[in-house]
Amino acid sequence: MKIRLSDHQKVYFVSDFHLGTPDPQSSRTREKKIINWLNEIEADAAAVFFVGDIFDFWFEYDKVIPKGFVRFISKITAMRENGIPLFFFTGNHDLWMKDYFTRELDIPVFHHPLEMEINEKKFLVGHGDGLGPGDRTYKVLKRLFTNKTCQWLFKWIHPDIGMALAHRWSRSSRLTNDQKNEGEFKGKENEWLYQYCLEMEKKMHFDYYIFGHRHLPLHLPLSGDSTYFNLGEWVNQCHYGEFDGMAFQLKSYNGYAIKSD
Repeated sequence: MKIRLSDHQKVYFVSDFHLGTPDPQSSRTREKKIINWLNEIEADAAAVFFVGDIFDFWFEYDKVIPKGFVRFISKITAMRENGIPLFFFTGNHDLWMKDYFTRELDIPVFHHPLEMEINEKKFLVGHGDGLGPGDRTYKVLKRLFTNKTCQWLFKWIHPDIGMALAHRWSRSSRLTNDQKNEGEFKGKENEWLYQYCLEMEKKMHFDYYIFGHRHLPLHLPLSGDSTYFNLGEWVNQCHYGEFDGMAFQLKSYNGYAIKSD
């Protein structure tokens, strides 16, 4: 994929909205903040990349999608109708996205990291779950969750029951991560995505590695002129990435105005 920016155009990257958690009221407030942000960036957006875990749980049945998120879906529908390219990546919470967004909204959905070029800068973009060393338990679970037979069996559970089980799993997983202080930077040697980027850079050069999943905004130089960025999250803080054709920046949004970190 190649994107060429005109004057004053930018490409935006964002991840980990986790819409639907921890409760409907909090999620609705966050959804409105997200829409405010999209309203502010759409004037100069050449493209927007939603880099996984946009929903805290998403499962596409043959004829049914999860209830809610109407304001967000309406907003991205309007952006597509105005000609702004949008791209979705699945994360570990919404990896059961199939073709609904592609068929109904003309928004492609990617299940693996994507190589692309923007103004001659090379990017590798993906959610980041299961990449790099470590996290063996999740890697086993991901193979289970992406198994076609397991997905077929899950769809026969009534949606009310299936979604309740999924949200309970999500809450317990988040509590476990909080107890492990996963939101803290523990050094480059323990940042699995950073280690993954180092290994990738030995095989192929990218100027920017853009990932989510970590829930911690990170800007870590690699060897040479490559940089790994993590986009953070929107449950507690609101960070996103912006590329203006020359340089990539991490920025934050407070709900009213965009500011640079």
